[in-house]
Amino acid sequence: MEQIEIRHRIGSLTWQQIRDISNCEPAFFYEREKIVERIDALRRSMPGDLKLAYSLKANPFSALVSLVIDQLEGADVTSYSEMIEALNAGLPPAKIMFAGPAKKPMELHAAVALGVGLCVESIRELALLAEIGREKGTPARVLLRLNPEISLTGASMRMGGAPTQFGLNMEDIPEVWKRLADPYLEFCGIHIYWGSQCLSEVAIQEAQEASVDLIESLAAHFPNPPEILNLGGGFGIPYFAKDTALDLGLVGRNFAPLHDRLERRFPQAGIFLELGRYLVGEAGTYICNVIDTKTSHGVDFIVTDGGMHHFLAASGNLGQKIRRNYPLQLFPSSDRSDTGAERTYEVVGALCTPIDLLGHRLSGPIIEVGDMIGIGCAGAYGKSASPLGFLSHPHPREFII
Repeated sequence: MEQIEIRHRIGSLTWQQIRDISNCEPAFFYEREKIVERIDALRRSMPGDLKLAYSLKANPFSALVSLVIDQLEGADVTSYSEMIEALNAGLPPAKIMFAGPAKKPMELHAAVALGVGLCVESIRELALLAEIGREKGTPARVLLRLNPEISLTGASMRMGGAPTQFGLNMEDIPEVWKRLADPYLEFCGIHIYWGSQCLSEVAIQEAQEASVDLIESLAAHFPNPPEILNLGGGFGIPYFAKDTALDLGLVGRNFAPLHDRLERRFPQAGIFLELGRYLVGEAGTYICNVIDTKTSHGVDFIVTDGGMHHFLAASGNLGQKIRRNYPLQLFPSSDRSDTGAERTYEVVGALCTPIDLLGHRLSGPIIEVGDMIGIGCAGAYGKSASPLGFLSHPHPREFII
């Protein structure tokens, strides 16, 4: 049975400071020091010339985006709003890579006008970009987003080597080379994304090696030397009790010879890893308040004012058959010397659905109304990936601390 961790601080903030800052409402707190430490660890472990890009889909909170982008060389965006967020954070347009299978004409027009790199997902999109470039009198800067034939285990979400709406398939490539002869298409590089939330160093190495092999196999057809080679990321974080964190040193040692191959072959190219969750996920804590406690048919329930409408992933994403607990913490409102025997709890949210479950069969001390519950690994795919309008409760605030 998993244990509820007792905590009294988030970063340097005490329990009372957390309550005061959040105005006793559910909120997300992101620790600046943890984000900086993670970026520093990547710099130490990876080849020195490697470039890092932040994937804004992980967390588009403006203050967090500014903090991260200030320390990196690029950004991956998937919407007009994310593109503007990256620009507002001070990133030059040429360092932004705009991906996604359903870019609207308005988004394409804006990206071409600004000089943002567009990760092409289909032949039709490539043709449309040529038309827009011709209309504006400036070439569209394009990266080819490839869907490689990678058979990979170890990633929770595989996005390559299978039927998918993402990227160009290998059979599309001969037509792509023909279309890139258009003077209003400027070939800028390659974007490969093979998966997400991978905790296997071996799987990451296999995916990166297959990606480098693919890039080298296509190099003879490049119309000009590439400016950007984006190998994706896929690095996972340990959400659950049995997960093992990546050995970043091993990942870096495995990647070094692959990086060297690309650097020798394409000395003018920026070689990128694109990371989101790995940079910010473990730096976040979601806080909500204990509103009630009750026992039903012998089961103790902790009822909070938070829930799946704020942090869907922690609840199991609309009812997974096999549900696992995110790290759960108790911030007690008082020093309780006599806590008595530990109890087993179900921690639930404020919504009128039984799947609004934040913690299942957790062991902990006596929990009282007025205490706070914290959920870790809340820095990525939290607020922005949740059904905030469900039941019309107030939206949670976000803070960088």
